[in-house]
Amino acid sequence: MSRRCQVRGTKPGFGNNVSHSQRHTKRRWNPNIQKKRYWVPSLGRRVTLRLTPKAMRTIDRRGVDAVVKQMLARGEKL
Repeated sequence: MSRRCQVRGTKPGFGNNVSHSQRHTKRRWNPNIQKKRYWVPSLGRRVTLRLTPKAMRTIDRRGVDAVVKQMLARGEKL
């Protein structure tokens, strides 16, 4: 599974570690992906989503029904 947020689409960032001697080596910054279960009244069931904390706050603000509706319109599998 890729480290990608299902709501916001956040994915790893890439760059370089730079040592004191200015040597550059590749590295990546992974997003803080967490599994969270929500009850979705419009579907009548629970769904498990892989989210970042910012996406969890988005769901708190907009509501799980609105977010799930947008995800289904985008073709995301739940």
